Amino acid sequence: MNLTPFDFRGNDIRVITDDLGEPWFVAKDVADLLEYANPHEAVRTHCKGVREILIPSAGGDQMTKVMPERDVYRLVMRSKMSAAEAFEEWVVGDVLPKIRKTGSYQRPLSPAEQLLANAQVLVDMERRQDHAEQVVVGIESRVAKVEQVRYLDAMPAGFESMTSIRARINLRHGIPQWVINAVMRDIPGAPLPFAMVRSKHAHDGGQPYAIWPKADITRRFDRFVGKCIFVTAERATHPDIEQGRFKLRLRTSA
Repeated sequence: MNLTPFDFRGNDIRVITDDLGEPWFVAKDVADLLEYANPHEAVRTHCKGVREILIPSAGGDQMTKVMPERDVYRLVMRSKMSAAEAFEEWVVGDVLPKIRKTGSYQRPLSPAEQLLANAQVLVDMERRQDHAEQVVVGIESRVAKVEQVRYLDAMPAGFESMTSIRARINLRHGIPQWVINAVMRDIPGAPLPFAMVRSKHAHDGGQPYAIWPKADITRRFDRFVGKCIFVTAERATHPDIEQGRFKLRLRTSA
C-alpha cells in the first residue's frame, strides 16, 4: 500500500492506494474536514466499508480507520459544511484522476508481470499512433468545417452562446460547468458552432463568439442525461465522462 497526502484548502487528506490501485481515505481526515462534531460517531453511523490498517505516522505505525470512495460520498451528502460540494468535486476531479493515472501507486511488478507490461507498452504505443493519425484526420475535417463557419453581426433568435448554454443546462439538469464543457467540446459528437457573432466592441478588442441552435443543444443534453446512471440520489456517471461521478438532478417531468 502507498500513502499519499493531498491538500484541500490547507487541510491534509491522506489517501492509501491498495495493491489493486483502489483508493482508501483516512476516515478521520475526511470527517474532520467536513466539520462533523463527532467524527468517530459520524464514521461509525454513516460509513459501511470502513476498515483498520497500519499506516506510518510521526510516532510510528498506527492502526487507522480508512474508508472507500463510496463512504466519502456518504459523509459529503450528510455534511452541513458549505464547502462539502466543492470537496466532492475536488475528490472526483483532482484526487481520483491523479491516483488512477499515476503508475507509482502500484505495487512492484514481478519479472513475468514486467514482461507483460513491456509488451503492453508496445501495444499501447501502436494504438496511440493509430489513434493520433485518426485524430489528425478528424482535426483536419473539423478545421475545414470551421473555415466555412459564417460570421454574423447579431445573434438570431433561437440561438445561444456558450455562456448561455452553461447557465440554461445547469438550470435544466443541474449539471456542473465542467461536465457541460466536456459534452460541448470533448466527448463524441461535440457540435460545431453554427456561426460566429461579431462583438459590438470589436474596436476595443472584443472577440467574436460562437453560437449554437438552442433546440439542438437541448436535444444533445437530454440524450446525454438519458444515458447517465445514478449512483446516488444526486450523483451520476456517464460512459464518456472518465472523471467519474458528477452532480445531476433527476427530472420527474418533461
